Amino acid sequence: MDLFGAMQTFVRVVEAGSFTRAAETLGSSRTRVTQQVQQLEARLQVRLLNRTTRQVQVTADGAVYYERCLGVLAALDDAETGLSMATRTPRGRLRVDVPSPFARLILIPALPEFLVRYPDIQLDLGVSDRQVDLLGDNVDCVIRGGSIREQYLVARPLGALQLGCYAAPAYLASHGSPDHPQALAEPPHRLVRFLWGSGKTFPYALQRSGERLELQGRHSLQVDDGNASLAAGQAGLGVVCLPRYLAAEAVARGELVALFADWHLAPMPLYLAFPPNRHVSAKLRVFIDWVTALVAQQAMLEPPSED
Repeated sequence: MDLFGAMQTFVRVVEAGSFTRAAETLGSSRTRVTQQVQQLEARLQVRLLNRTTRQVQVTADGAVYYERCLGVLAALDDAETGLSMATRTPRGRLRVDVPSPFARLILIPALPEFLVRYPDIQLDLGVSDRQVDLLGDNVDCVIRGGSIREQYLVARPLGALQLGCYAAPAYLASHGSPDHPQALAEPPHRLVRFLWGSGKTFPYALQRSGERLELQGRHSLQVDDGNASLAAGQAGLGVVCLPRYLAAEAVARGELVALFADWHLAPMPLYLAFPPNRHVSAKLRVFIDWVTALVAQQAMLEPPSED
């Protein structure tokens, strides 16, 4: 039996909560994954997992062994990295999930430089504004706007997205130009609402010389993707709140008009997050360093808070 391979498989099953999902992320078969865990249990003479028809749960012994496996595999990775970094670049598969506008406008245009610098890294990029389950989906790290609700994650602030309110010229021609954010709460105005995470709308707060309010208004459309929100604004479906970097091209082309110039929207924090028990491998470490530097170059982003 390949002991280290079986330990890696066991760790993946615990994190995925499923033999099938673990097999998919490992590029293996469910039968092979099941056999490896069974061989490990036979070697240790303890039950590591309780299986039911719907889920896999780690036993008390399995939870202890899982933590030990993480330490052993991390030490092995450190040993290999320490010996090899002088002669080769970081390598392996890296799974990253990012919001779709960030991928389209910031990350993907810069990726050629990263992949030239680290040609042995295979990047699996999930592109969605929906929040993924890092452990269950076996994702190494995510980049997210807004707050990180999963308290167990390690979250590193990358900066803050500068926000603005926008509307299409056709919308303003038919509904009028609002002179105050509170006007959006009255007919005929309407918003395009953005759903964040678990189906909740993001709270947009506006400030002006001591005056503060939360944007309110009717809506006939709500979306959970930044690119869809941009398209809805361009189509005249309502007033949209967008990161400035996402709206910049549409404003320059005259497809959107910035509203409330004398008001300031509270910026949206941007984080890179990863599981605390996931060893920060060489490939993840260089990606974190690279994307941190990349975000710092963006004029549409504010630097991370010092708190």
